[in-house]
Amino acid sequence: MRGGGQMISVYPEELSFEVELEKPSPCNIKVVNNTEHHVAFKVKTTSPKKYFVRPNASVVQPWDSCTVTVTLQAQKELPPDMQCKDKFLIQSAKVPPTNDIDEIPKDTFNKDGEKVIEELKLRVVYNPPSQNGYENLEEESGLTSYKSRASNVLKNSSSDESLLFNFHLIYLLLNAQMQALQQLKEERDFIVHQNHQFKRELEMLNKRRSRKTDAGFSMTFAAFAGLVGITFGFILNLLFTASPTS
Repeated sequence: MRGGGQMISVYPEELSFEVELEKPSPCNIKVVNNTEHHVAFKVKTTSPKKYFVRPNASVVQPWDSCTVTVTLQAQKELPPDMQCKDKFLIQSAKVPPTNDIDEIPKDTFNKDGEKVIEELKLRVVYNPPSQNGYENLEEESGLTSYKSRASNVLKNSSSDESLLFNFHLIYLLLNAQMQALQQLKEERDFIVHQNHQFKRELEMLNKRRSRKTDAGFSMTFAAFAGLVGITFGFILNLLFTASPTS
């Protein structure tokens, strides 16, 4: 599924969450810059207290993309029939070349003047949790029922039929294990992606603090230098005033 305007595209065009009580549910979307310009985007939602969005705003370089992770906070109640009325809005606008969202004009997403601001709406879909675990994988693959059938065949059939059932049973076991390993790999990749995203945000915060510290030091130094200059000028004035009197 695809959604997009002239400046950006978003994949997928809806936010799909596997909702389970008392557990957060993440969903990733990719924001793609379709232009040769730097494009800033901002994510808004009708229910900001329910969702954790990182990053909720960023700048995407020309023809590049950015992954946004939207996490549905743990819910104590589920909506009737799993129907959700929440909506998300992604605003985008061309900005001067920069990689830091804090360096763009503060009124970038204000709808005034001749600025071009594109908006893309995303709906939210709630799904029941998928069956996890080895036992569920057995049930999905029909392994449980097949085990009982195999047991009966082993008791009442010839050695060739028993061997055939054994091979088929081993195949189903391996298939279930491969699915479980694939699911673990996907969860690991998601955690690694989250860690990288948090590291980038931490680096940005450190840069902001560094800039604020430098600015504070510069102002303090300037004030100190000004005070020294005034004092020195006052002393010179006293000296020159006292000389003719002597």
